[in-house]
Amino acid sequence: MTATPRRATRVTEMLGIAHPILAGGMQWLSDAPYVASVVNAGGMGFVTCRSYGTADAFRAGLRQCRELTGGAPFGVNISVSARSSAESSQAEMIRTALSEGVRLFETACRGPADALIAELKEAGATVIHKCSTLRHALAAERAGADILGIVGQEEGGHPGPGDLSTLTLAAAAARRLSAPFTVGGGIGSGGQILALLAAGADGVVMGSRLTVAEECHGHPGYKARIVEADETCSITVLRSIDALGGAWRVLRNDTSAEVDRLERAGARGFEDYRHLIAGTITRDHAYAKGDWNRGMVSISPAAGFADRVEPMAAIFARLLDEMDAAEDRLARMKARATDAAPRMKEASAR
Repeated sequence: MTATPRRATRVTEMLGIAHPILAGGMQWLSDAPYVASVVNAGGMGFVTCRSYGTADAFRAGLRQCRELTGGAPFGVNISVSARSSAESSQAEMIRTALSEGVRLFETACRGPADALIAELKEAGATVIHKCSTLRHALAAERAGADILGIVGQEEGGHPGPGDLSTLTLAAAAARRLSAPFTVGGGIGSGGQILALLAAGADGVVMGSRLTVAEECHGHPGYKARIVEADETCSITVLRSIDALGGAWRVLRNDTSAEVDRLERAGARGFEDYRHLIAGTITRDHAYAKGDWNRGMVSISPAAGFADRVEPMAAIFARLLDEMDAAEDRLARMKARATDAAPRMKEASAR
């Protein structure tokens, strides 16, 4: 770890990282260069196995990431899709990651996670399990997850069936969970990070804010759109169709507008949406060619804080400076209150 720690939490100590910032796995984008840039900046990233077509390609990505981090640990994201039937492929990816020495996994799945958590724990891995409700987080805690990752309704991608904000979940989780936990969803500034740590979280999970990093392989045209975006750039669709994965927060574009129209018109089958929501459309057009109107581009309001393309290390430095500035502001407010106390006492005595 080369970055200098500025705040320590249970999560930073458990993962051996400098800063309480995790870059959640994003399909197609969380590859070796991106994840390594997060690790080298003092955070933790997760190579997303579903972004690789074969176990051999995944293995090559893991080896590249290890080389880019100089051997520093990094994680792997295992997300079980609502429509995925490739259980054997998932098992092969897990075996591949373990054989390459990976011992940190970010997991997410629909339904009970007990079997997946138990499998990874038996292999000696640390498990961060992503949940969308406190009920699911408590179940994952009982199942042995080392860290709980809780996402609010602002999360880009699939935030689950809940409708609570990230800040509300952080405060509630601090009262009910014993295990360390992180929170994610709409986080794009250092002030937000400080607020969530103050509310009780041990770290934050970020995604959209980091997609403008130079190390992220998204097309310059895609990144330009994110830089132009404000906090109103996303829309949540498919809330009424649980069979398709449920709520999906994505970029406002031609594709999400058509999905929204179909949903409002009553379309409910996957075949009604296949030509719009297949993940390869986003990969091949938005990310590869910069045509951000093509595909369901998972994004959160945090994109509104991404105002330039720059190295990941520079993004982290700005976030940490923003945290310091927010902390200084609170200190000034406290000092101001201390200075004002005698005057208030004098005024009340008149």
